[in-house]
Amino acid sequence: MTTRDISTTPHLAGIRRLRRFRLTEQLRSMVRETELSPSDFIYPLFVVPGRNVRKEVSSMPGVFQLSIDQAVRECLTVFSLHIPGVILFGIPSHKDERGSEAYDEAGIVQMAIRAIKKEVPDLVVMTDVCLCEYTSHGHCGILRDGRLVNDESVELLAKEALTHAQAGADIVAPSDMFDGRVAAIRETLDSHGFPYLPIVSYAAKYASGFYGPFRDAAESTPQFGDRRSHQMDPANADEALREVEQDIAEGADMVMVKPALSYLDVIKRVKDRFGMPTAAYNVSGEYSMIKAAARSGWIDEQRIMMEVLTSIKRAGADLILTYFAKDAAKLLNR
Repeated sequence: MTTRDISTTPHLAGIRRLRRFRLTEQLRSMVRETELSPSDFIYPLFVVPGRNVRKEVSSMPGVFQLSIDQAVRECLTVFSLHIPGVILFGIPSHKDERGSEAYDEAGIVQMAIRAIKKEVPDLVVMTDVCLCEYTSHGHCGILRDGRLVNDESVELLAKEALTHAQAGADIVAPSDMFDGRVAAIRETLDSHGFPYLPIVSYAAKYASGFYGPFRDAAESTPQFGDRRSHQMDPANADEALREVEQDIAEGADMVMVKPALSYLDVIKRVKDRFGMPTAAYNVSGEYSMIKAAARSGWIDEQRIMMEVLTSIKRAGADLILTYFAKDAAKLLNR
């Protein structure tokens, strides 16, 4: 039996042909449902003490630890690509049990904010609010008898957020996942003259295996144990909705799901349920896997990068924190 060409079959001449708008790039672009833009991205930066420091992170090709002068130069590049903002992570010169440099007015992130806002005033500077990069034990708060103390840690996080605001940050983003930290930060900011400073809450942050390369970059690997006592179980999605609902009630202006790629269903449920501005963090492990596979010649890096970022936006993310921001923006700006 021969296969007939439908185009020459009279009784199928009026068939609905879904391929008609797929034939050329021009046609495909006319009906494309999800469009990426450089304005969708936030670029993460890791800031370290010193001058002229540009040290590549071994597990994250193309990502660097940067001294403040180099971070400013990077921000100029980011701004020229029409990426609206960066998020800062600090690696301090000194660590202690209470992570005191996190809330020091002369801390590494606080100094970086001032320098960046001076040279690139229209770039949005978001700051990660957590203690893990600053504590000698690598955990996100104060430890007592081997356990993380919630409320006392929250007090320090609110203090850290305030120093970021005072240094000139445009957005603060608490990433610790302690209970009540959004309310504490909101109250502290409001009472110190920052009632309009937005809070982007890491509302559904999972205890994920995808964070390994980030911990190399931020030098924040826990000295013992893990973070499962406060970050979410990867098996839970209903719980994520409860976490998001609580953070919104406490005053979060935008909520975030982290990681992104393995939690696209959570991003969609959060967006559909609350209709809030929603961010997603395309995390280090997701980035590094693509880089490693591309370097081995197994995948087309640019194509996979754009496919992944599109999937995150299609799921409902309004903002994507990604290490691919510059590379993706260069492609989109063409």
